[in-house]
Amino acid sequence: MLSLVVAAAALLSSSAFAHPAASTYPWHSRREYVNWDQLQPSYDFVIAGGGLAGLVIASRLTEDTNTSVLVIEAGETGDDVRSRIDIPIEAYFNGLMNTPYDWKYLTAPQPGLDYRNISWPRGKVLGGSSAINGMYMVRPSSLEMDTFSKILGNMDGASAWGWDSMFQAMKKSEIFTPPSADIQSQGNILYNPSDHGTSGVLHTSYPGYILPIVGEWTATLEAIGIPASPDANGGSGWGGFIATSAINPTNWTRSYSKSAYIDSLPPRSNLQIMTNQTVTRVIFDNSTGTLKATAVEYANNGYQQKPWPTIGVNKEVILAGGAVGSPNILMQSGIGPTDKLTAAGVAVTYALPGVGQHVQDHIVRTEFFCRDSSCALAVIVTQSTQVTFKTSAQTTALLYQNGAANGTDNPVQSFINSAIAYTNITDLLGDSAATFHQDLITNLSTHANNPAYNPSTDPTVTKGYQAIYQANADMLLTPIGQVELLLSLTGGVIGPDTFAVQAALQHPFSMGELYIATPNPFDYPVINPNYFSHEADIVILREGIKLARRLGQTQPLSNNTVSEALPGPDVQTDDQWDAWLRSVVATEYHPGCTCAMLPLDLGGVVDANLR
Repeated sequence: MLSLVVAAAALLSSSAFAHPAASTYPWHSRREYVNWDQLQPSYDFVIAGGGLAGLVIASRLTEDTNTSVLVIEAGETGDDVRSRIDIPIEAYFNGLMNTPYDWKYLTAPQPGLDYRNISWPRGKVLGGSSAINGMYMVRPSSLEMDTFSKILGNMDGASAWGWDSMFQAMKKSEIFTPPSADIQSQGNILYNPSDHGTSGVLHTSYPGYILPIVGEWTATLEAIGIPASPDANGGSGWGGFIATSAINPTNWTRSYSKSAYIDSLPPRSNLQIMTNQTVTRVIFDNSTGTLKATAVEYANNGYQQKPWPTIGVNKEVILAGGAVGSPNILMQSGIGPTDKLTAAGVAVTYALPGVGQHVQDHIVRTEFFCRDSSCALAVIVTQSTQVTFKTSAQTTALLYQNGAANGTDNPVQSFINSAIAYTNITDLLGDSAATFHQDLITNLSTHANNPAYNPSTDPTVTKGYQAIYQANADMLLTPIGQVELLLSLTGGVIGPDTFAVQAALQHPFSMGELYIATPNPFDYPVINPNYFSHEADIVILREGIKLARRLGQTQPLSNNTVSEALPGPDVQTDDQWDAWLRSVVATEYHPGCTCAMLPLDLGGVVDANLR
């Protein structure tokens, strides 16, 4: 049987700390890292991808000592760069993006973004993107999860994806530590202990150090009519708050899938992990008329002499390669849209038109503010693509630059961005929200059958496009956040004395596709998110970035603002905002939906049981 797990994507972020040798880590000797010549002939479960989901599943499956599991990860263990993973502040200034620990994907040129190719970083290391992201631990709202469950219809297992079930599952995985009294007071942090778990393995908490400007975030939001959330982790994921982060407060390190689910384990002889090898395809047996996964093929690079080695599977193959890796493996194995497979020169094993379709992603741009007159020269020289305020306040970038984060177990090392807000459509559009909603509904059918909006001509994928579109439209007039606002204190190309207010689209109406172009699994697939193909997305994000500007101009946050650096006062009209956005927006690092959990008649790839 082939099971498919799509790992959740997390927000990526971008001193010289010496890192200890791998041999100094106590868990390294008890972990069953293996080479290809140490493998067993077969395993009960083979997991393709040792990222966020893959390691969680491996840990839980091997709680049964009679179950054997092999994880195959394309990247390294990460132990040789452990300080760059572990120390939270390093994610911004010395992280692993654009290194060999990053897949470094690029999208196809995007017409809606001035034909730019957009970078899609994804973690290529044990822990996947959870090893290199910005560590935000923000849950979806109950309305969003219940909408997700509803779209699955009467599918077996659909109720497990509703809020009540998912809330308990999220708490089960969590070890929550409240902030200290000082940190809570300085940051104006609100939380409800009953909304958190305390007996899981993944640490969530707050930094051990906080900058004063963070404490002004929720008050500024309230000044423009956006209320503070008492605890967005309890299902009311809207309004302003200081988010929990994936931080282990016992030593101020990143808590991620490897540290939580693998490093903490006692020796398990039934769990083996092989790194630096890529699953290239799944091998099937169809002799009984039912497709059955019997082995996986793997290789360490595309130049390795064929035939490439295989490993037997007794029960299931679990694809956990994420939003790019999983559909790539499926299509290289002959499972996907017939037209795409044929064009790529791959024989069709099973026609499944939804593979690689329904691509969606959050997109973001940042508003920066400046603190002194040197900012103007910086703008002229750098022509930065970010919207900026120069500031007189302390920032993370200044702390890092001045060496304040140096040392061992230094709480300053744990400071990361965590001030956040989710703004609803009324916050953004005011009285015109209802008309905007009606226009979306009116245009649904036209857009579904227009290749500029829906790249697939398959009728089931088109029905899925309509179902997803309708679900987003149904949520539009609710309190759900349509734009995410983030306070960023990590500087930028303008300089370290800046802060930014980011605005990110959360429920895009634009959908794209991902597909292979060659039969070589080491050739990257074509990624076309179709950014800004739907006009609603640019309208919503435009109003969100206007709100970001307004925040920088509102007390008490404005007390720290000297000037706006980017886009600057010349950008005022809607047309100017739209042109600027098309030239600067990029991914918020949350791609998804490429192996959609939907009924088959909606272009689904997996069912509610991930099969």
